[in-house]
Amino acid sequence: MAHRETHRFDRIGWLRAAVLGANDGLVSTASLVVGVAAASASHSGILVAGIAGLVAGAMSMAAGEYVSVSSQSDTEKADLARERDELANMPEAEVAELRNIYIKRGVSPDVAETVARQMMEHDALGAHARDELGISEITAAKPIQAAITSAATFSAGAAIPLAVAALAPLSFTVPAVFGSALAGLAILGVMGAKTGGAPVTRSVVRVIFWGILAMAITAGVGKLFGVAV
Repeated sequence: MAHRETHRFDRIGWLRAAVLGANDGLVSTASLVVGVAAASASHSGILVAGIAGLVAGAMSMAAGEYVSVSSQSDTEKADLARERDELANMPEAEVAELRNIYIKRGVSPDVAETVARQMMEHDALGAHARDELGISEITAAKPIQAAITSAATFSAGAAIPLAVAALAPLSFTVPAVFGSALAGLAILGVMGAKTGGAPVTRSVVRVIFWGILAMAITAGVGKLFGVAV
């Protein structure tokens, strides 16, 4: 009888970028709006600051993710090129290397030798990429995917406090944005935990704690100096 399993590890690439982008968009834009509002800025000034924060943040997230993940991708490609050269010039040494990896994982030496040679015959580079370097199709860096996901989710997260700031009366902007941001963070925490199969309570508490801290500090700075920050 077939044993069916459902794993979520294949989501790790885009999930990390999505959670980071949405959380950053929500927290940074809400903090910006709260800080500007606490500095007694006008309603239009608050909205301009929020929109500028959304656009700048989305572009920054996209660029930052693309550059950082591209660096990871370049490193992976360099390691694979080096491995490909070693396989071409030192095949027996590479068999021994793979065999020793399996032995360290608990496979008997005879079986490890057989498995190593069979894996080399089937897909030598793939075997070494996966078992020696820890690179697989699931974990491989995807710069464009990370950049697009981060920019899109940042914008989605930032839209929440921005919409609330646009609709709320000026005198009620700070508590309205603060409350909507906490609600949004709680939803993000639940969604991220459900998607990744992690504990919901811990995820929600974590994002809400850091969100409150960021907004409180920014509001304090705006109130203290009485200027847009």
